[in-house]
Amino acid sequence: MRRIVIAVVLVVAAVVIFIVGRGLGSEPLRATSTGARYAVTVVIGKPATGRVSVEVQVTSGDPDTVALSAVMTGMGHSTPEIAAREAAPGRFVAEGELFPMTGAWEVSIRLGGPAGEEVLVVNALIT
Repeated sequence: MRRIVIAVVLVVAAVVIFIVGRGLGSEPLRATSTGARYAVTVVIGKPATGRVSVEVQVTSGDPDTVALSAVMTGMGHSTPEIAAREAAPGRFVAEGELFPMTGAWEVSIRLGGPAGEEVLVVNALIT
């Protein structure tokens, strides 16, 4: 009986997360991260599976290169790194398939420049 109750609770929680996540999915996702050398704000215009455009706004530091990759730690999935192009000073844009499935992802932002290399991480719920 206890297992049935736990299973029902898990199913209800999954449905709630799915419904809430779908409602949030229409809004751009914004997340910030600060390290020792750089600070960034990451904007995912459409946090969904498939091809996405991710903007990295560098708010501290002066990197020459920016690249993104994603890991879904709960499932053991990872994506290849996508190089970002500099669209304007301090603004980089990466385009490609970063999220092959819905769920909670950790997005790694690798920045390199005169101050050295650093990897910052933000969390993203993809619906």
